[in-house]
Amino acid sequence: MHIQLSLRSGPIYEQIEYQIRAQIFSGELKAGEALPSIRTLAKELTVGIITAKRAYDDLIAEGFLYAVPGKGVFVAEHREDEIAHGKTERLRERLREAKKFARENGIPPEQFAEILQEIMEENDERS
Repeated sequence: MHIQLSLRSGPIYEQIEYQIRAQIFSGELKAGEALPSIRTLAKELTVGIITAKRAYDDLIAEGFLYAVPGKGVFVAEHREDEIAHGKTERLRERLREAKKFARENGIPPEQFAEILQEIMEENDERS
């Protein structure tokens, strides 16, 4: 599991949650896979134990992770439709960020839509 934190990207616990979710959706983290302990995660990321615990607790409450007392925290089983929905939500979030960037840089909504359409029509060899 690899997590990168930024002081400019919102609350640390939310960044941890987002990146763990993304790794579950991408298949990088598999169902049943053990995650680092709260203390280990906090130490590796140089964050407080309370921050790491909050991220894990939120993901457990959402059903992405589960805890086994005395054993640790593990990735929960997810159905394909849940994973597809998660990917769609990640795309929405990225598009919201692009929309915010466009607005902050004076790009009108019509031009933003045109740019998005052009990108969708590109024959991109990289994807």
